[in-house]
Amino acid sequence: MVYMFLANGFEETEAICPLDILLRAGVKVKTVAVGTSGLYVTGRNGITVKADITEGELGSPEGAAVDMVILPGGMPGANNLYTSQTVDSFISHAARTGAYIAAICAAPFILGRKGILRGRRATCYPGFEDDLIGATVVREGVVRDGNIITGEAMGSAIPFGLTLVSALCGEETADKVASAIIAK
Repeated sequence: MVYMFLANGFEETEAICPLDILLRAGVKVKTVAVGTSGLYVTGRNGITVKADITEGELGSPEGAAVDMVILPGGMPGANNLYTSQTVDSFISHAARTGAYIAAICAAPFILGRKGILRGRRATCYPGFEDDLIGATVVREGVVRDGNIITGEAMGSAIPFGLTLVSALCGEETADKVASAIIAK
């Protein structure tokens, strides 16, 4: 299962665009409301979305089939994800088991501060580079290094989503989705 964590202040495009792309590829994704008393989460631009489940309903990652953890950026959304014990437990579990961990824009700082980016190539929104502790920071829209996928900013949301599909379903499926959403 793929889990996308949404906290108040998330960057809407960095969540909804990759989510849409994953769903087009047939990937099962659960959106998880973090730090709220219900399913509704409001993004940094005031757009409210309804998550599939709350973090309280989610439970522990131990024994769960976690294929990927996705962290959208946006502020203060990324800070809210960083302070969540639930998000921390899912990131730690994914790191231990080799599951994919994906973060875009500001959210890669969470992985950097946890030490997950040591020895990896990664990107982030300009200004967060110092938080990518131990990473080789590159200025690219999307960087995949093994099971870690990072995206630079909102403008990278489509290539980020396609990279997630490629990691989970293969390049052929990612190419099919790309052909369906990008007019030529």
